[in-house]
Amino acid sequence: MSPLHQRDFQNKLLRLLTDVDFTTLVGYLEPIELPRHFVFALTNRITEHTYFLESGICSVVVRSSTGLEAEVCIIGSDGMVPPTSVLGATSVPFEITMQTEGLGYRIETATLIAAYNASVSLRGIINRYIHTAAVQTAYSAFSNANHQIEQRLARWILMCHDRSLTDTIRFTHASLSEMLAVRRQSITTCLHLLEGKQLVRSLRGAIVVRDRAGLERLASDAYGVPEHEYNQFVKPDR
Repeated sequence: MSPLHQRDFQNKLLRLLTDVDFTTLVGYLEPIELPRHFVFALTNRITEHTYFLESGICSVVVRSSTGLEAEVCIIGSDGMVPPTSVLGATSVPFEITMQTEGLGYRIETATLIAAYNASVSLRGIINRYIHTAAVQTAYSAFSNANHQIEQRLARWILMCHDRSLTDTIRFTHASLSEMLAVRRQSITTCLHLLEGKQLVRSLRGAIVVRDRAGLERLASDAYGVPEHEYNQFVKPDR
């Protein structure tokens, strides 16, 4: 097997590591295929690995005991899954699953925690990422409480576009209704509105971004703050 070079990684956290931190971790990184619906974590189940996505998008979803659910955070090549695994919690009170297929690397969480505790530089990168994930989660709650479905859908499309390699985002209307906690018909209606404004093209099982600037205008204050926070604190461009 050829050696892994840091420049070959798509994951922004792995690309940000110092040479010393990368050398410490690279031997423990296992490549893994991440099909749609791959489960990273189930509610209150022990998780033994942390994942760094190279491609694809996963959702952090809260599910109540009565069956209600809502997506509170999405993660792609910008971060790691679960976001707070290094803090020592062996389980999480939510579910994390792949929404679009992708690739990634996994590492035993115990190994990552040992490196995190031993390295100030690694701790700084991961802590800043945890901060930005918390900001994204807070703004999901803010948007769910204050914005119309069209704005929330525009925000969601933009967030997925940020984490995609192309303008095509592969999601079904049913999946979107689950993630945004609205009726499927509402998603269909909103997508027709966005198509009418030539912001997106809706295909079977996919959405194509046509006018990103227009989506940002529609999303208004539902989008932008978490993204600015990420660019300011994580600084993904090495």
